[in-house]
Amino acid sequence: MSKAKTKSKEIKEKSEAELLSMLSDEREKLLGIRMRREGTSLKNVKEQKEIRKTIARILTVYRANK
Repeated sequence: MSKAKTKSKEIKEKSEAELLSMLSDEREKLLGIRMRREGTSLKNVKEQKEIRKTIARILTVYRANK
């Protein structure tokens, strides 16, 4: 499930619709991780931090393009 970190350059090349889709997907992943954490321990503890940073990158690019 672990995916390589999404680069800022890749995010900047996306259209607004693609950015919103990526944002939705990343938020769903984050929610899933939070729900899993309640029941058991995480194997990859950095995953949640990386997803939050990716969400921040997407929002930064999205807001800059408005």
